[in-house]
Amino acid sequence: MKKMTGSRVFVFLMVATALLSVCHGGVLRKKFYRKTCPSAETIVQDITWKRVANNPELVAKFLRMHFHDCFVRGCDASILINSTASNTAEKDSPANLSLAGFEVLEEIKSALENACPNTVSCADILTLATRDAVSFQFKKPLWEVLTGRRDGRVSLASDIPANLPSPFSNFTTLKSGFSNKGLTVHDLVVLSGGHTIGLAHCNTFSPRLYNFTGKGDQDPSLDPSYATFLKGICSPTDSTTTVEMDQGSGTNFDSGYFTGLTKNKGLFVSDAALLTNKGARNIVNELTIQADFFTEFGQSMKRMGAIDVLTGTAGEIRKVCGKIN
Repeated sequence: MKKMTGSRVFVFLMVATALLSVCHGGVLRKKFYRKTCPSAETIVQDITWKRVANNPELVAKFLRMHFHDCFVRGCDASILINSTASNTAEKDSPANLSLAGFEVLEEIKSALENACPNTVSCADILTLATRDAVSFQFKKPLWEVLTGRRDGRVSLASDIPANLPSPFSNFTTLKSGFSNKGLTVHDLVVLSGGHTIGLAHCNTFSPRLYNFTGKGDQDPSLDPSYATFLKGICSPTDSTTTVEMDQGSGTNFDSGYFTGLTKNKGLFVSDAALLTNKGARNIVNELTIQADFFTEFGQSMKRMGAIDVLTGTAGEIRKVCGKIN
């Protein structure tokens, strides 16, 4: 057998690495639709901004939907698939019943099908719309979205419990869950900053107020004045009332979440958990600087948006986001 030269070994390793990358989800790139659908990103932004202007709650809804999609089977828009008589899909899992904004994504998909049939994936639409929804407040994109995702063909509600972090998770569980998706503790802390915008139902945090250890007690790590404020809104059995996750700033995307967290005013057990680890706590303190938070959030969103993506000939391009072709 002929011995390979150093240069040939290098080329071989480069090719092998590229093939391995494709096998594990492939490579996303800038302006993937530049030739096949030049207006794609403009169409997504125009419709998203129009809908967010009329319904600001969509910002948090899209953020949560994108997170829930990527953490289950990767960023393949499986969260958008409707249940059938023979299958309960992800969106009908109890953890996802409060998700909203599906009709806006279908509106975007319809516009893109008219402009460029069978070209733009629902997975890319969700990723772009999430970025654009958050960016509406600033009238400019806060981070770059790489595109080229394809849509998955499987959506199972049974996949949810093992993959989605719970608002009651401790730091060890959170770290493990993010690590399983190829994300770091830094990403965990940064992406938790998404809680700076949006609402939460009382039952997702009320045990901290009324029955933290099962003895009718209050979580001692929660700021007492904040706990009193929350008790004035939520009864022990209330599952319908909502409160801002970032008190006083729930409609603005800013670093207020981290400032509140340093004052022990994180709403969820999973928020307070970030202060129980020295490294995570240091990151929390750094992200109280808004410019730093915005920069890091964009980078972590790019990493999250690349989790187990389908590219090339994998998956499909759905004609309707809620239905497999």
